[in-house]
Amino acid sequence: MTNTQVPAVRPRAVTPAVDVPRPSPLRTRGTRLLAALFLAPTIVGIVVFTVVPIVGSVVLSLFHWNVIDSPSFAGTANYREVFSDSTVQVSFLNTLVFMVFAVAAQLLIALALALTLNGRMPGWLRSVFRSAFFFPLVLSAASISVVMKYLFNQDFGVVNWLIGLVGISPVPWLTSEHAALATVIIVYVWQQFGFSFLLFIGGLNNIPKEVHEAASLDGATGLRKHLHVTLPLLSPTLLVATVVGVINALQVFEQPYVLTNGGPGDSTRTVVMVIYETAFEQLRFGEASAVGVLLFVLIMAVTALQFRLSRRFVHYQ
Repeated sequence: MTNTQVPAVRPRAVTPAVDVPRPSPLRTRGTRLLAALFLAPTIVGIVVFTVVPIVGSVVLSLFHWNVIDSPSFAGTANYREVFSDSTVQVSFLNTLVFMVFAVAAQLLIALALALTLNGRMPGWLRSVFRSAFFFPLVLSAASISVVMKYLFNQDFGVVNWLIGLVGISPVPWLTSEHAALATVIIVYVWQQFGFSFLLFIGGLNNIPKEVHEAASLDGATGLRKHLHVTLPLLSPTLLVATVVGVINALQVFEQPYVLTNGGPGDSTRTVVMVIYETAFEQLRFGEASAVGVLLFVLIMAVTALQFRLSRRFVHYQ
């Protein structure tokens, strides 16, 4: 009988565990303290200039106060008065109409220009156009509105002079109820579309070129390529531009105040104009705060609706 020898099994070399040095509590505490110091200015700024005014407006909306006399508690009386005020109702309607048309025009113009400049064009010419489109945004809305008020003047404005050269009679841009709001929208969009334009330029540059090349190989060209390829990939940027545009449009003040002062009648009176007039001209700070709270609720509701709808229309890569 043959003896079978079992080969000896060599024990595997055990790799010694690498000891990962743990940060000392003193170092962790120092890092947290440093992070807190860097965040402190931003947090303090948000609390002082955002949270405190919001809370103060909500509290003040429950009081009657004219700065001269002591505040007196009014409960919900200010809100009942605001809801029954026809001027406030018209201002909310004007603001909503303004928001819809202004944001739509702003996004369409900015997107069309961004798609045009994103095509084949010399680099220096593209830079010139980008600077020209963004330049109105760095100017104050009040100064632009003063200049535009002269340009759109019915009697001696440059706009009516130009359209008169082709035989069109002078248009009452700022004195007609139907034309005044349209003029305010034109001036607002001319100044604000540069922000959306830059957002779209950045979004288009982040779309891989291979995607467009693959779409071209599949036969997609022109408008079809933009609808089925560019816009879905650009939808996150479009969401940001829409949210910011809506928030800014709901708070419009300088353009209608300088151009038409809310007129003719109340055709261009906005919510922020009502807040300003109620607070600083009529010294009814409680009612003005109530209107401000309602505007804040409207902005939050519209923004929440936009993010809700974005789940269906926004596509992330």
